[in-house]
Amino acid sequence: MSEASTPNTPEEKPANEAVKPTPTPPPVKASRSGGSGLAAFALLIGLAGAGAGGWSLWQLHEMQSRDQQQAEDLQRTRDDSAKKVDELAQRLDSRLSALPSAAELDERRRLLANLQNDQQRMSQRLESVLDGSRQDWRLDEAEHLLRLATLRLSALQDVASAEALVLAADEILREQDDPAAFAAREQLSHSLEALRTTARPDRVGLFLQLGALREQAATLNPLAPTFEGQGDVLSDLAAEGDGSAWWSEWVKKLSDYFRIEFDADRNVRPLLSGQSLSQVRLSLSLALEQAQWAALHGQTGVYKQSLKQAEEILDAHFNLDNPDSRALRQRFSELADASIEVTVPDLSESLGALQTYLQRKQAQRRQGAAAAEEAQ
Repeated sequence: MSEASTPNTPEEKPANEAVKPTPTPPPVKASRSGGSGLAAFALLIGLAGAGAGGWSLWQLHEMQSRDQQQAEDLQRTRDDSAKKVDELAQRLDSRLSALPSAAELDERRRLLANLQNDQQRMSQRLESVLDGSRQDWRLDEAEHLLRLATLRLSALQDVASAEALVLAADEILREQDDPAAFAAREQLSHSLEALRTTARPDRVGLFLQLGALREQAATLNPLAPTFEGQGDVLSDLAAEGDGSAWWSEWVKKLSDYFRIEFDADRNVRPLLSGQSLSQVRLSLSLALEQAQWAALHGQTGVYKQSLKQAEEILDAHFNLDNPDSRALRQRFSELADASIEVTVPDLSESLGALQTYLQRKQAQRRQGAAAAEEAQ
C-alpha cells in the first residue's frame, strides 16, 4: 500500500483531533449568563440614575420653595419695618412739633442759669449758717460744762469731776482755733492748775470705814457683870459652915441677875437687854449713818458732831471694859480727826471770761450776716 493509504501514525492523531471542531454548547451558555448579568447591572445603574435624578429634582423643588418662603418672610419683615419707621417718624414729628421754639429755649436756659446761681448762693449761706450754729453749739456746751463744774465744787466739793469738766471745756475752745479765745483759755488754765493742787481727801474710803463700824455696832453686846467677893460679910458666911458649897453656887447664880456696887463714886449702868439694847444699837447706827453723809458732802461740823454723839452713846450704855466697846471707841476718836472739808477754788472768773468770749463771737457773726445781706 502506498504511503497515502498507510494508517495514521501516533504523531498525526493529535493533529487530526485538533482539526476536529470543538463542541460549542458550554461557551454558548456562558455567554448567555454573562449577557443577562450585564443587562441586570445596566438596569440597576439606570434605576440608580433615575433615583438620583428624582432626588435631585425633589431637592431642587425644596430649595425653590424655601427660597420663596424666605423671600416672603423678608418682604413681610420689610413691610413691618417700614410701618414701624413710619410710626416712629410720626412720633418724632409730633414731639418736634411740641418742642419749644429757639426763643423759648434761650429764655429757659437763662432762667436755669439764674436758678443755679441762686441755689449755689443759698447753699453757701446755709453752710455758713450751719457752720456758725455748730460752733455756737460747741461753745454753749463749753459754758454748760463750766457751770456744771462750778456746781459740783459748791455742792459736793468733787474736785476730780470738776477738773475733768474744766478740761473738756478747754478742749472745746482749743478746737475753735480762734485767737480771740486766748483770754478765756488763760483763765481756764489757772482754774485747772488750782484744781490740780487742791487736796483731795478719801471720802469714799472714810464712808466705807464708817459703814464697817456700823456693822460692828449692830452686833455689840454689853459686858455682863460678875460677882467677886473681897472679904466682906457675905464671903465670910459663904466660907463658914457645911453649906458653903450651895451658898457659893447660889451667890454665883444670883450675880447673873443682880449687881451690888459698894463704890459710891462710880455710876451704876443698868444691864441692857431686849428692846432697850435694840434701841441703843439703832441710835448708834443712825449717828454713824449721819457721819457717813457728812463725810461724803464735806460737812465737817456735822461729821464731828455725829461721831461725838456715837461716842456718848457708847460711853453711856456700854462698858468700856469690854474689848469690842473699847476698840470701837478708839476708832471713833481716830476718825473724828480725819479731814473731809476741802477749800475749793473759785471758777467764776473762768466762767465770766468764757461768757465774754461768747458774746463777742455772737456779735461778730451778726455783723457778718448783716454785711452779707447788704452785699446781696
